[in-house]
Amino acid sequence: MTIDQRTGTVDGPTTASARIVLDHVAASVPVVASLVDHKDHIGDWADDISGRLVAGRRLLAAGNGGSAAEAQHLTSELTGRFDGDRPAYSAISLHAESSAVTAIGNDYGYDEVFARQVSAHARAGDVVVLLSTSGKSPNLLRAAEAARAVGARAIAMTGPRPNPLADLVDDAICIDGPPANVQEAQLVLVHALCRAMEPALRRGDRR
Repeated sequence: MTIDQRTGTVDGPTTASARIVLDHVAASVPVVASLVDHKDHIGDWADDISGRLVAGRRLLAAGNGGSAAEAQHLTSELTGRFDGDRPAYSAISLHAESSAVTAIGNDYGYDEVFARQVSAHARAGDVVVLLSTSGKSPNLLRAAEAARAVGARAIAMTGPRPNPLADLVDDAICIDGPPANVQEAQLVLVHALCRAMEPALRRGDRR
């Protein structure tokens, strides 16, 4: 089996499993490419978040399952580095606080595992980033409400509108597509966001 690099067509026989792989990749391409339509929106987020971080605010992030992995990817790029050396910035993945998650889940219920931490850690001017393919997870909805209560800015990366999370946060980027492909596009969105923030984060100024 070979793929024509010019046309993207497949020559030669393919197994059933290989065809499934090709179909998945083919489905992911337009979903990822749709981020081009959000370029200005992503750029605005980059300017806003980098300005907050440089001013000493922090970023809190949360998600469930694969979205938790994307949230942690974002925070690791900020506390570590994305592309070259620069100062570290405060960013916390709420789902990664395993003792807090299990204690809060046990004592207050799973719907409160992120909201309780937002109430504990977030301050006015901080930013809370919530990732979800469905936009329906009760624990993320509660986290958005908790962010509003403390004066933090809540933003979300979700799948297609309409969804409750997009309606509840201060701002959302909603990507059309099947859940798995939306999640793949969210990783590209995270990297694009980090790359766009990098100049201001390297300078460490407030322009």
